Amino acid sequence: MSEALSTRRLVIRLSLVVVAMFGFGFALVPIYDVMCQAFGINGKTAGAYEGSQAVDEQRQVRVQFLATNAAEMVWEFGPQADEVVVHPGDSTQMLFVAYNPTDKPMTAQAIPSVAPSKAAAYFHKTECFCFTQQVLQPGERIEMPVRFIVDRDLPADVRHLTLAYTLFDVTARMPPVAQATPTRAAP
Repeated sequence: MSEALSTRRLVIRLSLVVVAMFGFGFALVPIYDVMCQAFGINGKTAGAYEGSQAVDEQRQVRVQFLATNAAEMVWEFGPQADEVVVHPGDSTQMLFVAYNPTDKPMTAQAIPSVAPSKAAAYFHKTECFCFTQQVLQPGERIEMPVRFIVDRDLPADVRHLTLAYTLFDVTARMPPVAQATPTRAAP
């Protein structure tokens, strides 16, 4: 009888562990959002913004640009300028340049992030190379525009934003195919 009782206790304990793990899996997304909010990281940006705003000439916001490559991504990738100063409501453009130094076609996807995270909802991209995957042939260089508007409703205490992109090699999942691409520059 004691062996049956210990087996029953083990089954109950294991069942509780399974239920706790299942609950923790559901809690991960809210926990992640709370941690990002608390630490001011990984501001998620929305998709394409369609609209316009009146320009606030009295206020200036500094927008800094960062570009990094994910592990095993060999492209040269970066903005043409490190930062710009914008007036909220005004449409602004920045060009990012990518270069494929390999001897094979590659496909890449850029993932954006805005910091501080509370400002991400006020950063609107009207055009972005991050909306589509980019295909570069061997030795090809490309200029990729991002057009954006910093919303007039951006909290007054936010005077500096950082738009960061991480470039991922997705060639294995999405083999290069011919597609219309932004303005190409000579290598």
